[in-house]
Amino acid sequence: MQELRANVYGRVQMVMFRDFVQRKARGLKLVGYVHNLADGSVAVVAQGERTALETLVERLHEGSILSKVEKVEVAWGEPAHTFRNFSIRY
Repeated sequence: MQELRANVYGRVQMVMFRDFVQRKARGLKLVGYVHNLADGSVAVVAQGERTALETLVERLHEGSILSKVEKVEVAWGEPAHTFRNFSIRY
């Protein structure tokens, strides 16, 4: 199991982006969370198999239908915490 940490920049708040990420992550059997940051970006922490995480990164670049993703910063590592599901944090 690996951990992905990503920050997504662009028009990614108020466009159903967090819901989009949650649905994609759950479909890939990943655990973790997604939440909005004060600077207008969105942070994603996901854990699971590397191939599923790589697929999620592809989906983050695509974004939701109303979003406009300009940049995705990705960092890989070992899981720091254990999650039970993939959630939206408020």
